Amino acid sequence: PGSTFRDCDVCPQMVVVPAGTFTMGSPEPSDSASATLHVLSRRERPQRSVTIPAPFAVGVYEVMWLEWDACERAGRCEGSFWRDEGRDPGDGGWHPAGYLSWEDAQAYVSWLSERTGARYRLLSEAEWEYVARAGTQTARYWGESAADQCLYANGYDLTVYEAMDPDRREGRVAPQCSDGYRYTAPVGSFAPNAFGLYDVLGNVSEWTQDCFSYFSAGAPGDGTAWESGDCDERIVRGGHAGSRPDNLRSAAREGAWEDGSAYTGRAFLGFRVARTLN
Repeated sequence: PGSTFRDCDVCPQMVVVPAGTFTMGSPEPSDSASATLHVLSRRERPQRSVTIPAPFAVGVYEVMWLEWDACERAGRCEGSFWRDEGRDPGDGGWHPAGYLSWEDAQAYVSWLSERTGARYRLLSEAEWEYVARAGTQTARYWGESAADQCLYANGYDLTVYEAMDPDRREGRVAPQCSDGYRYTAPVGSFAPNAFGLYDVLGNVSEWTQDCFSYFSAGAPGDGTAWESGDCDERIVRGGHAGSRPDNLRSAAREGAWEDGSAYTGRAFLGFRVARTLN
C-alpha cells in the first residue's frame, strides 16, 4: 500500500490502497443540520459497515485528456461531446476528461485491460467512498467544514459565484475562498487525501460501476458493485467544479443516465480507474 506505478507510458498513474473496513454513508442529521442537507443525506442512509477484502490499485488522478487521447488514437474511444463542440481542454491535456458517458468509461477500461493484460475497471461505489474517505469519517477527507475547500477541491466558490449572472446568485452561498478556476483545474492542483489521491471531491464527477438505487439498504457489504436496481442509470460520485459544498462530501451520491443526458453537470462527467492486483 502506498506504492505507485504505471503499466505503460500512456496509462494512468496508479497507487495501491490497503484492504480495510469502514462505515459507509451518512449518519442521521443532528437537530442543527440544514433542511437541505437532511434531504440530500436521505439517499446516503442507512450507514453500513463495508469490508474491502484485498488491496487494489486506483488512479492517483481522474483520467485526463492526454490519457483519453491515447485511447482515441488507438481507435478504441470515440471523441467526446466536448471535443465535438470544438472546445480545447487546454494545458496540454492535463485537465480531467469530461463530457464522457458511462459507456465511454467502459470503452476506456476495456482498452487499458487489453493493452496491459491487467484487469482495469471502474470503482464500485463502495470502493469509491472507501478511497475518498481514506480513513476518515468526517464529511470531507479534510474535515467537517467547507471552509478549507479551496485547498483541497475545485468546486463552487467565490470564483464561480463572481462569474455568474447576478440573477442566478440568489440563494447560492459560496465558501469564502477562491481557487481561481471557473471550470476544471489541471489534475493535482489541490492537496491530496491520505491515500495520495487528488481531486476525489470536485473537478469532475466520477462514474462508478453501480446501478442506481435511491437508498443504500441492501447494497453489498464486501465492496463489490451493486448490479441490480435501475441499470439504465449509474451512480456518480464526488461532485464537480460547479458543485456547491453540500455535494462535495465523501458520502454524497447522485445518479446519471448511462449516456450522461439530463445530468445538470454533463460537461463535468468523467471517471477514475481501478485495477485488480490478483
